[in-house]
Amino acid sequence: MRTLLLALALTAAPAFAQNAAAPNPQIDYPGFEALTASVAPERATRLIAFDAFKAEAAKPGTLLLDARSKDAFQRGHIRGAVNLPLTDFTAESLAAVIGADSGRPILIYCNNNFSNHRSPVPLKSAALALNIQTFINLVGYGYPNVRELADVVDFTDPGVEWVTG
Repeated sequence: MRTLLLALALTAAPAFAQNAAAPNPQIDYPGFEALTASVAPERATRLIAFDAFKAEAAKPGTLLLDARSKDAFQRGHIRGAVNLPLTDFTAESLAAVIGADSGRPILIYCNNNFSNHRSPVPLKSAALALNIQTFINLVGYGYPNVRELADVVDFTDPGVEWVTG
C-alpha cells in the first residue's frame, strides 16, 4: 500500500509542480493582499452609526446595497435596499446596479449588523463578515464612496424598517 501511495505521489508531482510554476493568471492573491492593506485605513473612517446610516440612505442618489444571497435578501432586508450578491460582483453587474457615477454614495450592511442571529441573518465569523469583502470589492472595482453600518441592531426594531419579499 505504501508503495502504491508513493507511486501515485510521484506521478502527480509534476502536475502540482507545473501548477505552482504557472499560477492561474486570473487569480492574484498578492494583488488582493495589497488592495486589502490599502483599503483598511479608509474603511476605518467609513463606519457610520445607524442613525447616520438611515439618514444617508434617505438622500437622493444614495444606494443601499445588500450583498447577501438572493434568498437571504428575499427573506428580509432593510427597506430601500437593492440586492446584488457578492458572488455576482463583476464590473458589468456593479455598473448595472450602481450606474455610471463611480462616486455615487453606497451604503452596505451584512448579517453581522444584526443582533438576531437567526434566519435570514445568521451570525458569521467576525473575521469573515460580509461587510469586509463587500467593502474591499467595491473599492477594488472603482467605487470609493462606500460607507458601512457600524452598529449592531435588531431587525424587529421598527426603526430598521425590515421588509420581506
